[in-house]
Amino acid sequence: MEFSGTFELEETTTDEVWLALSDPVMIEHALPGCEFLVEVDDPDPDFDALRDEYEDRDVEPTSDPEVIAERAFEEGGHYAGIVGISIGPVNPTFETVVTIDERDQPYMEASGEGSAGDSSFEMTSWMDLTDIDDGVEVDWNTEADVFGNIAGMGQRVINPAANQVVKRFFSSVQDEIREREIAEGSEVDAAESNEDDRGIVDRILGRSEGN
Repeated sequence: MEFSGTFELEETTTDEVWLALSDPVMIEHALPGCEFLVEVDDPDPDFDALRDEYEDRDVEPTSDPEVIAERAFEEGGHYAGIVGISIGPVNPTFETVVTIDERDQPYMEASGEGSAGDSSFEMTSWMDLTDIDDGVEVDWNTEADVFGNIAGMGQRVINPAANQVVKRFFSSVQDEIREREIAEGSEVDAAESNEDDRGIVDRILGRSEGN
């Protein structure tokens, strides 16, 4: 199955959106049904142990580049999460592991898999950011193989559910950017005005030295 679309974020820039989307905590807060999203060393983690460790944590998104740099997504990194989703008459909760395959602003690509009872999926996904007149255009695409009970529902049921999740996610991203004042550029500009902090921002934004 293939899912794709375009979403526009208003009154912001690719730098600001990339900064926000570099924060796993922000993704956790914005993604509907996500209980937690954390980096793991083992691509086949113990989800019971992860639940015990992370299900009650209280960590907030931020617009502080230094904080984001400490926990930002890394190319080649593995990230485990618990995500619940409504698909037709069922509400599976997937144990999911995603690997960041490529991360070079404004493009990110990831692959992953998840399972919930007798249902599972494997997917590859990419996202590309483009500045437009009044904000940022996000092009996204996901190719997924779905197995088990959910696969029997067919794309007519799965596709609207997936599109609704993506729509809610990017709407939440827009809200988070506004709430954290990332769109004002204050944190980015302040960091870039300091020589030491500029390296932190450049690392998050995927800039090479000398650019």
